[in-house]
Amino acid sequence: MLIQTKYFGQVDIEEEKIIVFPRGIMGFENYTSYTILYDIEETEEFSISWLQSTEETSLAIPVVNPLYIRQDYNPLVEDEVLKDLGEIKENNLVILLTMTVPSDVTKTSVNLKAPFIINADTRKGCQIIAENPDYEIKYNVYEHVKRIKRQKGES
Repeated sequence: MLIQTKYFGQVDIEEEKIIVFPRGIMGFENYTSYTILYDIEETEEFSISWLQSTEETSLAIPVVNPLYIRQDYNPLVEDEVLKDLGEIKENNLVILLTMTVPSDVTKTSVNLKAPFIINADTRKGCQIIAENPDYEIKYNVYEHVKRIKRQKGES
């Protein structure tokens, strides 16, 4: 399936790479079909991917694996919220955080409070509000990312 994107041009996506968010995502409830685009040339352990709408060319959200940010990340949510995704197991669970990179990169943040939860087996997803009281909406990650790059010998 060919999709047109604003930032990545035309992309050929296999049908099994489509993720359906039956209720859409926050702020974009009318768009329910997405795919995840990766930078295949990225060699770092920490990398940003993109949750790209297959319906709206300009809707691409930078996302990151939360375990790169916090090893103890474990969002609390009622089981009822996830029931539409099918049976969630450790080996089919994908969690992604939205990342915001403003013009002042020192204010780069991730949203710990509203992760995307995806069942890789059913290819269904939802965005939840984590009940963890200590999870911030704008958790600054600039110093964390700099530290990872320093450890890898990059500038």
